Amino acid sequence: MTSEIRRTFYPLIRAADPAKALDWLEKAFGFEPIDVHKDDKGAIVHAEMRYDTGLIMFGPAGTAKAAVYVAIDDPDAHHDRAKAAGAEIFRELTDQDYGSRDYAARDPDGNEWYFGTYRP
Repeated sequence: MTSEIRRTFYPLIRAADPAKALDWLEKAFGFEPIDVHKDDKGAIVHAEMRYDTGLIMFGPAGTAKAAVYVAIDDPDAHHDRAKAAGAEIFRELTDQDYGSRDYAARDPDGNEWYFGTYRP
């Protein structure tokens, strides 16, 4: 019998040196790299690592205090609700080249929330 995990929340970790962080997380905590995206210069811009049934995503350091990616089924309705409630939308609803439809907003404390259909 096969069981598929339907994850919803994904912590987003920011790292000053994502390549060093990926290596360290693997060696220190046993996280397994499952997807790594690099820019034209070879620098990691996004990575995903798994530990047991959990998954984290991370990339270069940003200005956010904390960030979370939330997988949702209806990003258009979710975006409209957030906008109507006064959320600071800093990345408008967009179809991504990797198949997700997503947007990003900040809460009143400056934390970043990413919502989209992507489920790693």
